Amino acid sequence: MTNKWNYLPLTSEQELISETLEEKYPQCPTICKLLAQRGVTSVAETEKFFKPLMSDLHDPFLMKDMHKAVNRLNAAIGAKEKIMIYGDYDVDGTTAVALVYRYLLNYYSGIDYYVPDRYEEGYGISTKSINYAAENGISLIITLDCGIKAVERIAYARTKGIDFIICDHHVPDAQLPDATAILNPKLEDEPYPYKHLSGCGVGYKFMQGFAISNGLDIACDLEPLLDLVAVSIVSDIVPITGENRILTYHGLRRLNSNPSVGLRAIIRVCQLQNKKNINISDIIFKIGPRINASGRVQSGREAVDLLVSRDYNEAYRKSCEIDQYNEDRKELDKRITEEANEILQSRIDLTNRRSIVIYNKDWHKGIIGIVASRFTELYYRPAVVLTLSNGLATGSARSVQGFDIYKAVESCRDLLENFGGHTYAVGLSLKEEHIKEFTQRFEEYVSENIQPAQTTPQIDIDTQLNFSEITPEFITLLRQFNPFGPGNNKPTFFTPAVCDFGTSRLVGRQQEHLKLELIDSKSGHILNGIAFNKKKYYDYIKSGKPFDICYTIEDNQRGGDDVQLLIRDIHCCE
Repeated sequence: MTNKWNYLPLTSEQELISETLEEKYPQCPTICKLLAQRGVTSVAETEKFFKPLMSDLHDPFLMKDMHKAVNRLNAAIGAKEKIMIYGDYDVDGTTAVALVYRYLLNYYSGIDYYVPDRYEEGYGISTKSINYAAENGISLIITLDCGIKAVERIAYARTKGIDFIICDHHVPDAQLPDATAILNPKLEDEPYPYKHLSGCGVGYKFMQGFAISNGLDIACDLEPLLDLVAVSIVSDIVPITGENRILTYHGLRRLNSNPSVGLRAIIRVCQLQNKKNINISDIIFKIGPRINASGRVQSGREAVDLLVSRDYNEAYRKSCEIDQYNEDRKELDKRITEEANEILQSRIDLTNRRSIVIYNKDWHKGIIGIVASRFTELYYRPAVVLTLSNGLATGSARSVQGFDIYKAVESCRDLLENFGGHTYAVGLSLKEEHIKEFTQRFEEYVSENIQPAQTTPQIDIDTQLNFSEITPEFITLLRQFNPFGPGNNKPTFFTPAVCDFGTSRLVGRQQEHLKLELIDSKSGHILNGIAFNKKKYYDYIKSGKPFDICYTIEDNQRGGDDVQLLIRDIHCCE
């Protein structure tokens, strides 16, 4: 599928801001444009953008129920009640449980943690966990990354004398659970100024509130846990803006300087221990998937066991086990993706369809979210992948850029047993007999609401750049745009009419990649680049004809201060 290049021009207001910033950075006007695009409006804001400060985090007590939550926790500790820390089995949930458990353990020993089994209990608060809590004298449960829709389960827990503090970030329904306190920035009447915290981020704010109420030193015991928050933010693909940018920035610094024992062991298993700078990509492709694999293939509790570990040798042993789960996950992922793709190709005509809904009762429940993501990338349509679990068709929905798949699934809620999630990712379950009608209605909603631009893969291009502008000063400032992610994507540049300098060649096991040495016809400057899976352009490039490129600028993975262009797409000038 051909990518459309979508150029992002500055608004008139952004143009004015850019011109103002050029007084500070006269040698790098492109940097000023990028800052203006990202909502930076002044030199003072630029300084905060480049060097995020922990002191700029919002007061946790701006969250409506924070006082209630802190008071209930303080009362529980004062009365020596048993407390359960309860979280989802994915990266966000397990890091959140690890953070809250590890922090509170500094001050109170009457706590335990619980992660539901994906296959026996499913997502969210389970009846089994409530019964376990009642049998073990637990009177307070703190939920993390789940609970906002557990109206009936929390009502049941009330009958057993169990209170709940809900820390969640998923979209709520109109009816809220009868919890002692609900911490969720997405509540309709929630005054908290930042809405995009991860589940672990909400847990961090709760612990921040607890620390403030008790006069505790946040920098001493809480900030060392920011590596967990950074992993959660990146893995859950929430916007890296506002508070999330601050938390991720400092969490990455912790991950690179003094990570917690569990994460240090994972870093070693990922063979990142000698890397100069562990970055966002390392979390997305290496650290996060391994933590996730535990909940997908085995048990999410094992991931928490690792993340709370204080013994490095034990942590490394657990990391090796989780690494094997990840290898098993890869094999399952490959097999199920191939099977699902075969079904699509042979049985489903996608010509006139705007969505994909596919079901196989034998697929592994822990993998179907990954398969749905693969389909959105491959076919550029919202995708729902379902399998059979505990008598229900259970699955994951994933979306394309700009389309709210939560609303699409919600439009079929009368057919669903349960659902929840975000704009781009939703979990759902329904009876098998409703799959056909769900497929039809989901397709109708998508067809009526998706925009033409959302059905074609596109690359957003920030600005045109000449090779001569890529100076050491430019690179130094560009690096300060980190950490990158949704809301602050890595800048994509466009340079027209470049040519092969003569040394470009094919590389890779199957000669499928292009190692490029390019000359900018406008400035005459020469730069190196890599274009993955772009073999089809080789003959054209070697012909000496000009071509347009869009790319990001990457640090050379071999170390040093060298950079190279990561070519995202090529347009031939014919």
